[in-house]
Amino acid sequence: MKNKKLKSIFVLSLLLLVIFMMVNIFSSYFDIKKTAENAIANQNIESAKSIAASLDTETYKRFLENPVKNKEYLEIKRYLEDARETNGALHVYTLLVDNPKVSRAMIAAMPENEEFPIGGICTIPEEQVEMAYKGLIFSTDIITDPVYGDYLTVGVPIEDQSGVIIGYLGIDISADVVNSISGKALKSSISSLVFNGLFVILILASFLILQNWYMRELKKEVGDTEDTYQLELQSLISSVQSLRHDFSNHIQVLHGLLKLDKQDKALDYLTNLSKEVHLIESINLDVDNPGLSVLLQTKKLAAQNHNIDVHFDVFHDSFNTIKTTDLIKLLSNLIDNAIEATIELPEQERKMKIVCKVASNNYIFEITNTGLAINEKDKEHIFKSGFSTKRERQGKTRGQGLFIVKELVSRYGGEISIDSNKSQTVVRVEIPINIGKLQLSK
Repeated sequence: MKNKKLKSIFVLSLLLLVIFMMVNIFSSYFDIKKTAENAIANQNIESAKSIAASLDTETYKRFLENPVKNKEYLEIKRYLEDARETNGALHVYTLLVDNPKVSRAMIAAMPENEEFPIGGICTIPEEQVEMAYKGLIFSTDIITDPVYGDYLTVGVPIEDQSGVIIGYLGIDISADVVNSISGKALKSSISSLVFNGLFVILILASFLILQNWYMRELKKEVGDTEDTYQLELQSLISSVQSLRHDFSNHIQVLHGLLKLDKQDKALDYLTNLSKEVHLIESINLDVDNPGLSVLLQTKKLAAQNHNIDVHFDVFHDSFNTIKTTDLIKLLSNLIDNAIEATIELPEQERKMKIVCKVASNNYIFEITNTGLAINEKDKEHIFKSGFSTKRERQGKTRGQGLFIVKELVSRYGGEISIDSNKSQTVVRVEIPINIGKLQLSK
């Protein structure tokens, strides 16, 4: 179900990415086309300025006095035709702008199969005509003309020698030129768009892979933590059941003694029982970490259930630069190992000491227990997964406790050591507090 959901997310993301790329391509096309139009318009405005500046304005003014196909007309037209061929323009012509709404072409240089009458109304939009009427330079968007095709137009004023505007010079540029330049620009940018799309796909795939890895690690971490708490809970339940069983036996003995009218014997039995109960009363440790406090209470009860004399030396500290789950896994495995080693001895020799303290910016955890010495050969392999010095028990996996501890200690940049002799074994763990803070922040 989870994999199906991830696949659905990936397919949906890929579909959205394709849509995004298509929209991006179309958007880029229109942006490139508009940029090409502006660039071509600006280029032709400069050409129009040059043509207008070189125009024989005196000859043109004489033509305007008598706008017919006379020698002045022919002279100006030859000049405009040369300019059209030189610039590769569709049309080059002069304009009369005597009102803000309509402009008229006076002399037009056009292809051989085209002709435009003197004073014919142009298709220049009213917005640009008004700009020309105010003496401004103008350019249009692509104009769709059913007769002459699609083109954009630019216009600049024609000034006489005294600086008076006597007309406008217009240049039409074919839309094919604009589309050709836009197409070339778009082709050159498609590779960039495709690369960006592939890069986004790579990022998306990497994100999904990392998310999947993170979920697996999180599941593993939660599983390990749940296993640890399950074991501790089972241990606590087992201890409580044992105490309940003992309590039931004690009640039966007292009931029997009282029924036999042996009050003195019953009193002696209660006195001895009171001493035993005092030994297993809850420890009162000044521990700031609730998880650690519960763990120590549980292990105290488990140790006493095996008649182990256990002592605690716990600093007033929260040990909060170590994750509570990691702290419990570490100490739980160490204490369980110590209990299992200690119960191999006769009851009168079973002793343990648990130390949790802070010294020189380090957390120190020491578990000391009586028991058989660990030989040097076993010490070399004791932290390996699956290795154990204890005999196998039915249904119980061995050799994982110290391996887990070693992994945790290494993760926090700490050190673990074992000192073992005939009388006792001491396992000591040191974890730098500052490195613990860094690990906790991850």
